[in-house]
Formats: sequence, structure tokens, C-alpha cells
Amino acid sequence: MQDMLMRCTLDSIFKVGFGTELNCLEGSSKEGSEFMKAFDESNALTYWRYVDPFWRLKRFLNIGCEATLKRNVKIIDDFVHEVIKTRKAQLEVQQKSNVKQDILSRFLMESRKNQKTMTDQYLRDIILNFMIAGKDTSANTLSWFFYMLSKNPLIEEKISQEVKDVTCSHESEPSIEEFVTKITDDTLDKMHYLHAALTETLRLYPAVPVDGRTSEAPDILPDGYKLKKGDGLYYLAYGMGRMSSIWGEDAEEFRPERWLNNGIFQPESPFKFVAFHAGPRICLGKDFAYRQMKIVAMALVRFFRFKLANGTQHVTYRVMFTLHMDKGLPLCAIPRS
Repeated sequence: MQDMLMRCTLDSIFKVGFGTELNCLEGSSKEGSEFMKAFDESNALTYWRYVDPFWRLKRFLNIGCEATLKRNVKIIDDFVHEVIKTRKAQLEVQQKSNVKQDILSRFLMESRKNQKTMTDQYLRDIILNFMIAGKDTSANTLSWFFYMLSKNPLIEEKISQEVKDVTCSHESEPSIEEFVTKITDDTLDKMHYLHAALTETLRLYPAVPVDGRTSEAPDILPDGYKLKKGDGLYYLAYGMGRMSSIWGEDAEEFRPERWLNNGIFQPESPFKFVAFHAGPRICLGKDFAYRQMKIVAMALVRFFRFKLANGTQHVTYRVMFTLHMDKGLPLCAIPRS
């Protein structure tokens, strides 16, 4: 399940962000699949440097995990630079129409004004930033979401019923394609219980489990601790979501109702619910992520029930910058009658 969701969000971010059709979900893009594998492995190997005191020596000697990382980075670089090259060629053809539908095209248009700063390397870094923000976070959250539904079938049925009530699809049996094309912004706004369930998933399984900031100027924390300029401050979002002092005695319980007041979703302070960070640097893609996750969740829950392929399986996380599941999520999808 996690692999399918990763392919889905990769296709989505490349289409919206870079104007490129990968078709990874259909399995027709060998290059896209190799890129995704290299990207995920690089994520894990880079994080491993925090606990490996010899990683610099391994990089110098080009051995072990550092040799693997180097090969993966080359695959990533070659793929991304080909995307940039292709998009540049397309923009040259479309130059008269001044097309700017996707994010990469807008950066490419701006790069014509400032070619020294906005190099291909700069554009590559932008693409990889959007990749981390747009692929891993949404796919991981949806993976944990379906894992929680498989453990809480009553909650799954409540979401299924809300989908039918909001879309009026209980009156007929549309195909999945017809169902998805009729989902509007108004429909998504009415999905309060689904929104609450996704938010509850993010509380327990934040897409970025550890986050932090660097002080740009001397400061004093609320407890009196003094920070110097350049000091790093880190917080464990994964642990904070399970603290009874913050969320009450049922903090470790998956309970979407905690986010509802008379059936209407009620957000918490972003300084309490830190999955999207808070303040001036709160996640810019928050609304897009919810929209993407709700569409995928609505389509799948409307037509299928889910249960763990092995009911006794222990699902845990993989140590990476983003909260991947270790060894994926084997689920059985049972069509709804």
C-alpha cells in the first residue's frame, strides 16, 4: 500500500510542480521507479550520517553506504536535470503563449532574468525540496492513515458513510473515475470527520517526526534558557503528539472526535499541533496536502474496506527524515458491495 501511495504522490507532484507525466502508478515509467527508489534510499542513508562517526571516511574511500549514496545521487541528478532540460525545451516552443501552469515553469521564466543565481543546480535543489514536501509527507501520512483504519473499522465505516452522505453517492453506484471527477472544493470542505481523522493521524504519526530551527539572533526561551545566534533548537513532534500533558490521558488513542465540535472540525493552535510547524514559516503546502490526501482517501474508502494482510503484523517506522513505514504496509482491499 505504501509503495502505491508513494507512486501516486510522485506522479501528482511532478504533474503539478514540474509539468511532467511520470506514470509511476501505472508502472510504465522505469526511470521514474528507479528515481523513486534512489530518492528513498538517499533519504535513509543521509539520515544515517547522524549516528555514523565514520561516514566522512567512507565517503572519502567511496565504500559502504557512502558509495551507495553516491550512486543514488547520480541517478537523482541525471533524472532531475533531464526534467529541467525537457521543460526548458517545451517552454521555448510555448514562449509566445507565456505558459506558467506549473511551479518549475515559473522558476524557469524567472531564471531568464537572473541566470547567474538561478542555475540548473539551483533548480535541481528546488525540485528536490518540493519532492520531499510533496511526495513523502502525503504518502506517508496516508499510509499511517490506512493502517489506523485497518485497526479501527468503526472509524473507517464512519468515514465511508460521510463520503456517501456528502457526495450523495449512496443514491447510485458510480465508477471510481466518475466519483473522483465530481469531487469539488465544496465537497472537500464538508468532509469534517475525514479531515479530523487525517489530522489525528498526523498527531500520532507526524510526517516530519523531528524538526528544528536555528536562531538568527540571541533569544530567550519561555523557560528562561538563553540562545545565542546560530544555536540550533530541535523538537520531537512524534513524542509531543503522545504526551498526556498536552493531549490528555487518551493521548495515545486514535480518536478523531477530539477534533470535532458538534460535527464541525475545530483546529488546535499550530504551536500545540506541530505537524505543519507554526508561525511565519508554517508549511506552505498544508492546504494542498489536505486536499490531495482527502481526494485519495475518499476514493479508496468509498469503494474498498481495508484490513491488514497479516492481522498480527507489527508495523513500525523506518529511521529517515520523514516517517516512512518499515517494510511497507501489506493490506487487503475488499470491494464494498
